[in-house]
Amino acid sequence: MKFNYPTGSKATTPKISQAKVSMPPIYGKRGMSLEEELNESNAYYLSHGVAVIHKKPTPIQIVKVDYPKRSAAQIKEAYFNKASTTDYNGVYRGKYIDFDAKETTNSTSFPLSNFHEHQINHMKDCEKVGGICFTIIKFVKLNKIFLLKAKDLFQFWDSKENGGRKSIPLSVFEEQGYQLEYQMNPLIPYLKAVDKIIENL
Repeated sequence: MKFNYPTGSKATTPKISQAKVSMPPIYGKRGMSLEEELNESNAYYLSHGVAVIHKKPTPIQIVKVDYPKRSAAQIKEAYFNKASTTDYNGVYRGKYIDFDAKETTNSTSFPLSNFHEHQINHMKDCEKVGGICFTIIKFVKLNKIFLLKAKDLFQFWDSKENGGRKSIPLSVFEEQGYQLEYQMNPLIPYLKAVDKIIENL
């Protein structure tokens, strides 16, 4: 139905622009740490029955507690009880999964000093009994995330212990690792890389 204004002029229908709207690529949620991104990804995997993988709690020894109220307690003094192992563990496709996640602001290599000997030994022990171990590294300035198999990490660690280089070059992650691209759900689909590791067992 057309309407005329009192002046006699006809109403015109405005033209709607058909310009295309381009969506920016997904770069993860701004301000989130790698740990938060992985926790969100693991929550997605759990809610969809894909895998049960959780962040390990850091064990602490409570020394002093105050009770300002009968219903509330405040920890006043506590210490780390023992050295922690890796960050995450769980079950996927009937396999035990164990891995550590770390970030670096370096753009050309990952310093091995970010790992501790007990973490490496823990992963070696897990792999000896059939577990699947790896590390997930985020190069923050490059906004790139890689999954590197534990055996590749061990080679560089053992070399460092024998006087070799003290870092893993970015090129090793690009050539031997699996680059993980952000997506909607899960945010970091790292189990796609684990699928490839399982297929090559």
